[in-house]
Amino acid sequence: MAISKQAIQKCDVERFNPRKLNDLEAKKQNQIKISNRFAAWENIKENIKTSAKGSVGLYELKQHKLWSDECLRFLDQRKLDKAQWLQQPNQSSVGNINNIRRETSRHIRNKRKEHLKAKIDEFGINSKIKKKYQSLEEGNQ
Repeated sequence: MAISKQAIQKCDVERFNPRKLNDLEAKKQNQIKISNRFAAWENIKENIKTSAKGSVGLYELKQHKLWSDECLRFLDQRKLDKAQWLQQPNQSSVGNINNIRRETSRHIRNKRKEHLKAKIDEFGINSKIKKKYQSLEEGNQ
């Protein structure tokens, strides 16, 4: 049974008459219907967001363990020195800013290394425990 391509297109496609939009009344009515649908969608969207906030809650960002009080103190000092330099720019404050910036970067870089090393050690210990547990299980079987 052969079906022509035109016959398939006639069945699947709904054709609209855009010439009716030339009529001012039909055009306004079409715009109202479209805007009502978008308004309904916005209401649905807001309702979904509110219900999700109520049931699931919002995602809270976790504070990095890397940022100790000492790191925060370095950052605050750097901000204060930069603000002071912006108020009174001179050559000695430029040198001071560069020194503090260098010390802050060095301190944070070292803390980051320590933090990552501790994480690696923690994962290594956990994997060693897991391997020992697996070997004990294999020995019992």
